[in-house]
Amino acid sequence: MRVVKLPHVPGETKAQPGDLIPDVWYKGKEYNVEQNQIEQRINMKNIVIFGAPGSGKGTQSDRLIEKYGLEHISTGDVLRAEIKKGSELGKTAQGYIDQGQLIPDELMVSILASVYDGFGRGHKGVIFDGFPRTIPQAEALKKMLAERGDKVAAMIELDVPEDELMKRLILRGQQSGRADDNEETIKKRLVVYHNQTQPLIDWYRQEGLHHHINGLGELDRIFADICSVVDNL
Repeated sequence: MRVVKLPHVPGETKAQPGDLIPDVWYKGKEYNVEQNQIEQRINMKNIVIFGAPGSGKGTQSDRLIEKYGLEHISTGDVLRAEIKKGSELGKTAQGYIDQGQLIPDELMVSILASVYDGFGRGHKGVIFDGFPRTIPQAEALKKMLAERGDKVAAMIELDVPEDELMKRLILRGQQSGRADDNEETIKKRLVVYHNQTQPLIDWYRQEGLHHHINGLGELDRIFADICSVVDNL
């Protein structure tokens, strides 16, 4: 939360403790305080939803959005949208993609920051889906939010056994026709996840933000477990 020190009012001997108010600006000799805006910033719930491919992040994100009125940032969707509308960030990202290169973290964070800012200052929170994937990205996300007086409230990990992930992704490939949902490709994606992305669990645990959810079982039970975390943030 940002704390803004209000300018000293003429006639006062010194600043008072009450002069430190979140996101409040002094105009002339009157304090312009929108209480509902202050409460919104305090109650904002930015959530990183985390898990291997096929763990159910998209399904549970949709339910969280419906129940809590959260915004949603999916890395893949954001990239495709920026490229489609031909923004400068999108053109730069397309250049890396055309060359077969990974998009630098700095560029990805800039794109996410642009989308995040587009939600305005009154939103209830954002679900980050597909980002961060590495510890440097998590650090960059933390910095980006801190610059806006915000933070990640929780990292929710959907934990699903690998054999179940394989079944889900193969079935998804059969139903959707997605070429990347074949057994060989799936195994490679899971190796990348375990080697590169899973260390984020320890990083967020050290931040005091990690929440483990058993992602195997009935969707309603899984969602109820997630809601229990969100309700207590």
